[in-house]
Amino acid sequence: MIGKVGDRIIVESEHVGTPTREGEILEVIKGEVGVRYRVRWADGHETIFTPSVGSARIVPREEAKAST
Repeated sequence: MIGKVGDRIIVESEHVGTPTREGEILEVIKGEVGVRYRVRWADGHETIFTPSVGSARIVPREEAKAST
């Protein structure tokens, strides 16, 4: 699934004891090799994130609003 602006992205940690990261997709950057996202994380900082297979879960904006 490709995320859209406003969707939530949840990244599970690969290391025991490291918390899950969650943020809002601000921009979708489509390139020749794949998709990257500009994300504002829950702690307020923004990064460009390139998900690897199985590393992230996208929650559509509508579902994210319904769960709050």
